[in-house]
Amino acid sequence: MVKDAVELFKKVVREKICEPNEVMYGTVMNGLSKRGHTEKTLSLLRLMEQGNTKPNIINYNIIIDALCKDGNLDAAINLMNEMKQKDIPPNIVIYNSIIDGMCKLGEWEKCKTLFSEMVNLNIYPNVRTFNILIDGLCKEGKVEDAKEVMGYMIEKGVEPNIITYNAIMDGYCLSDQLDGARRLLDFMINKCIEPNIISYNILINGYCKKKKLPEAMQLFCEISQKGPKPCTFTYNTILQGLFHVGRIGSAKNIYAEMLSAGCIPDLYTHITLLNGYFKYGLVEEAISLFNKLEKQGENMDIVFYNVVINGLCKNGKLDKAHTLFEKLSSMGLLPNVRTYTTMITGFCLQGLLDEAKDMLLKMEGNNCFPDNVTYNVMVQGFLRCSRISEMTTFMKEMTGRGFSVDASTTELLVNIIRDNPFVLDMIPELHLKNKK
Repeated sequence: MVKDAVELFKKVVREKICEPNEVMYGTVMNGLSKRGHTEKTLSLLRLMEQGNTKPNIINYNIIIDALCKDGNLDAAINLMNEMKQKDIPPNIVIYNSIIDGMCKLGEWEKCKTLFSEMVNLNIYPNVRTFNILIDGLCKEGKVEDAKEVMGYMIEKGVEPNIITYNAIMDGYCLSDQLDGARRLLDFMINKCIEPNIISYNILINGYCKKKKLPEAMQLFCEISQKGPKPCTFTYNTILQGLFHVGRIGSAKNIYAEMLSAGCIPDLYTHITLLNGYFKYGLVEEAISLFNKLEKQGENMDIVFYNVVINGLCKNGKLDKAHTLFEKLSSMGLLPNVRTYTTMITGFCLQGLLDEAKDMLLKMEGNNCFPDNVTYNVMVQGFLRCSRISEMTTFMKEMTGRGFSVDASTTELLVNIIRDNPFVLDMIPELHLKNKK
């Protein structure tokens, strides 16, 4: 209730009920920053500087952390320098925020310089500092560098925690070193460092992405029997992995197990199920699940409806898809570019090109503009129906807007030109670019 808090704060100041202190300012600043209102938070700091109550280290911590999370590192560093000029020395929290921001932007040289500056000022890195560095390195695929940092960390007497090990495990998975991730998990268990559900989720997700479902299922069974309780993310990951390799029956069993275990499915669970059902032609089951969710009044967004509309279109249920599309506005949902493109794709697949053109006009009339995918779908639709003149019109419009033909359109176009060389003369721009 940030808006109410701000109004109350303004009333306190306006009516001079009391003099706001650092804690009151900090509370409002913290609330604003966590809602993404960094500029308003900074304005409040400037207002504070002009009044009787001067900002303390905590107030600066809040702003600098917000600026770093926004990727505005220059402003964060400038504010830290302001602090120094006012004889307010930065603490480990401020250095951690800026190091985190630098890691996320991949500015490793600046990060090293700041780290050295911090140590020279006798501000020693804590476990959070090292975790930030290790996580940043792992996300860039620099697992060996991350392990060196962990070695240095231990050498300096800072004990790695579960977050440290999880970051290294994630790094192994991102670098396709799944055996290394598994060995680290076993090492943790042997050293009596109890892995949490995030540890298992990282490795299960790694296995699923590499289609190593036997290993993922084995690990899932391990935690179901003796490890931490699987969470919604665990089930979602397993479901996604099973559908990815076509194990429909196993996916259904896992979903049933999820419900019986009292783990509440979220929107992503249902999107995964619907995508899987539609992908493998289980249209009736998908529609049944969709109807059930609608009756329960589940909070479903446009992404969810896009999945349903797309599934219906790809399974030849264009009328149902169109009916659902027309209902969106009455539900307070605005179709986005994906929604319109999905409907246009459905019409094109059925050869209903005039309807596709009407949908494109409707899309632009609602200030939702076609993207590269939309144009390629239209061009492919007209190519398949040999409406070459209209196809060239769309292609010229597409290139005029800075979009380009994709691989599928190119392949289709080459096949058409092979059988009908005259088409090439109708697209002079293409002829000039592809003389060979």
